Parts: sequence; structure tokens; C-alpha cells
Amino acid sequence: MTSISHSQLRAFHAVATEGSFTRAAQLLNVTQPTLSGQVRALEERFGVRLFDRRRRRIEVTDIGRNLLDITFRMFSLELEAVQVLSAAHALKRGHLRIGADAPYHSVPFLSAFHRRYPDLRLSMTMGNTKSLLDDLLDQRCDVAIAANVKTDSRIFALPFRQDHFIAFVDRAHPWARRRSVKLGDLAGQRLLLREPTSNTRQTFDAAIARSRIVLGEILEIGSREAIKEAVAAGLGVGVIAQSELGDDLRLKALPFEGEQITSTEFVACLQERKGSPLVKAFLAVVKDTTDLKGAR
Repeated sequence: MTSISHSQLRAFHAVATEGSFTRAAQLLNVTQPTLSGQVRALEERFGVRLFDRRRRRIEVTDIGRNLLDITFRMFSLELEAVQVLSAAHALKRGHLRIGADAPYHSVPFLSAFHRRYPDLRLSMTMGNTKSLLDDLLDQRCDVAIAANVKTDSRIFALPFRQDHFIAFVDRAHPWARRRSVKLGDLAGQRLLLREPTSNTRQTFDAAIARSRIVLGEILEIGSREAIKEAVAAGLGVGVIAQSELGDDLRLKALPFEGEQITSTEFVACLQERKGSPLVKAFLAVVKDTTDLKGAR
């Protein structure tokens, strides 16, 4: 049976996931000619083309995509083996990479996890639901904390919180004396909303479409924090999940009357990784600190 060089497979996997020979070489700490030679040797040995090389970019071929599916599983198992060995003494060593859509939901979990496993290394990146799930599937993070995770056979997801959307204004706004507003009141107002690709925006747009409300001017802003600053500066009416508003005294929260807009926060990992020591330990911390409804 023909064997395959581990270093050649590692080189192919790095180029395919990074989308660049330069970045892959930096990731593996080798020179670009060395990396290119490993990929070329793999292609020549089996008489296949793994990448279509364009002038400024590369694309994975069909056979390359088939191989990438295998190397994902291969290196996932390799990483899991390393984590098992590293965790031999009550999780004394290891690095858990967490992706989150907001600090409000995720930081309490990180704090609880750190108290239980103070010797473990933690890192967290922020993003919207789509980018976080992409990172999860590409194994750039181990756990994702994100809203409205859709059913996917590759992903294990646990819901831990349901959140209600609210409108909010600055204290000088005419609505600041109100206790609540209706969705229909948003018509004719300048709205400050997340970008169209964000889960928050898509959930809001779906509710507006169901209510057949025609909105006016929309100012799109790429982060919750920036939206809050813009509302505080009097630029318009913001819409956000209630838990994300915080205790900013410059702002007045306005719950919606009647139909509610809700989102559900999930903690998610790859199905094949839910039993790995670090991920399993994090899921246990989440379960211990929340009232989970179920898994899928």
C-alpha cells in the first residue's frame, strides 16, 4: 500500500485552508519554496492537480476538496490526541479558542471556566454568527457562542438564552419619555442598524417583513458598540438585543409592544469535537451555569 508523507499533507491542508501559499508558509514556519515543493511533490506523485493557480489567487480543485475533507478529519483527530495527552493531569495544559458574537453572553462563561481550570490558556475572537460558524467549521476556533445557529449535521449546538429585541434612543429624543414603542412607530424614523449580513439585522428584517412595515432611512453600522455611540450622539433610533444594551445612562431602552422580536443564543462546537477534553470541559461549565433547553 502506498504511504503518504505527513508533511506533504500538512502543507496541502495549510494552503487549502489559508487560501495562500504565503500565509500557509508563515503558519507552518517554513519557506514558501519549501512549502510549494511539498505540494508539488504530492501532486506529481499521484498525477493530480490539487490547486488551480491563478495570477493573484488559488482555487482548490474537485480532487483537492475531496482530500481537504479527509485532512480536516485527520488533523482534527491528531489535535484531539494532543489534547487528550495534554489534559492527562486534570486539564493542567491546553489552549481553548472561543469565538463569540458579543461579550455579554460569553465573558461569564470564560470567567467560570478560568476559575475551574486556572492553568488553561483561553483566547476569544469576536464576529457575527456566519463568520463564527465558518471559523468553527474551518477549525480556527474550538467553541462558538452565537445567535440563531441553524441546524447543521456537522455542528453540536446548545441553546442557553433567549433574548428580546428593543429600540433605544438618547435621553434628548422625543421618545425618551415613553415606556415602550410599537414596531409600526419605527416607520419614518432614521434607524441605526447592524450590517445586512449580521444575524441581528436578518432577524429584525424578517420581523419587519412579516409586519409589512415600510421603513425609512437606515444608517448601517458594523458593531453594537458603534451603534450605541451613534444613538447617544442623537443620530437616530437603535435596535438591539436587550442584554447587549448595558447600563449606559445616556440611553433609554424602549421594549416593543405586541409582537416580540427574539433571538436565541447557542454554544456550539463540531460534532466530532464535543467529546474532546477541552471542549467537553467548557460545555460542562456552560451547563452548570445556565438552564439549557436541549441540544441538536
